[in-house]
Amino acid sequence: MSRPTMKAIQLQAPGGPEVLQLVELPQPQPQAGEVRVKAMAIGAGGPDVLIRNGTYKWMPPMPAIPGNEMAGIVDAVGPGATALQVGQRVFVSARELAQRGGCYAEAICVPEAAPFVLPDAIRFEDAVSLGNFQLALAMLSSNGNLPARSVLIPGAAGGVATALVQVARDRGLRVIGTASTPQKRDFARANGAHEVIESDPQGLTEKVMQLTGGRGVDLAFDHLGGDLFIACLRALAPFGMAVSYNIVNGPPAGDVFEELRLLLGRSLAVRTFSIHAIDADAAQRRGFMEAAIALMAQGRVHAPPATCFALADSRRAHEVLDSGSAVGKIVLLPGGSPRD
Repeated sequence: MSRPTMKAIQLQAPGGPEVLQLVELPQPQPQAGEVRVKAMAIGAGGPDVLIRNGTYKWMPPMPAIPGNEMAGIVDAVGPGATALQVGQRVFVSARELAQRGGCYAEAICVPEAAPFVLPDAIRFEDAVSLGNFQLALAMLSSNGNLPARSVLIPGAAGGVATALVQVARDRGLRVIGTASTPQKRDFARANGAHEVIESDPQGLTEKVMQLTGGRGVDLAFDHLGGDLFIACLRALAPFGMAVSYNIVNGPPAGDVFEELRLLLGRSLAVRTFSIHAIDADAAQRRGFMEAAIALMAQGRVHAPPATCFALADSRRAHEVLDSGSAVGKIVLLPGGSPRD
């Protein structure tokens, strides 16, 4: 009897979107203590691009299947697995697995303790944004949960930034965002930012100070780097903190420590942030995700609008990711159309 097969997206070597290949592989069978999850929606984002181009610090071995987020249904359980039942709706994050990637597939087998039970209130294509809300919750606690009044979120129409805007607003913080185009500024305002200004670093500090009555913001979350990171430092209130969680435009364009000394009277702080800092702390990591699930299920935060592609069209999805033109979440659908 021939073994059942499934479709997946695989790359044999790093490169551009063209290296993503639609392949047919044996359908995985759950081993002892594992469950198999049938994919209903798969998230596509920045870490997948890094896996594709071979620059991810936590690369899976080649040939690799990208993908760090999958929402679906348990359709098989291995011997001894009792935590989940066939038919349950679940969310799989590669942050809970032994290695990153693996979710660009019609099914995946994972340890039974890895998936998160997904409430009926969360649609599958919305669930694949949960990782960004988990990250937002972790970053907002990175100042030790000290009291804060306001935050600055550059690139506020981006995936993680969108989650930061919503979680910060839910906590009662005043949210100032930046965005590079009128469309992205409209999106950020619709997503919950109180004010959205142009992303030009030259005028950023002055505009933030005007909006905050000369005080500045308590937290700034920057993923762009370059000139913008220095502008974020200058926009901080006394005892404020700038968090660098990526450097899309390269390292800060200046001596950060010298800048901190120039602003010594404000006693500022800088943190570089990665969710990998809690890779070994399952309770904390899963706690952030459970909190994200609860916020979304209660309607306190909302997944951004999804741009959906069929799994077979992963190359086209990555072309959009590479262009930086995407607003909202890119979602891959094994069946080609949304399913609740």
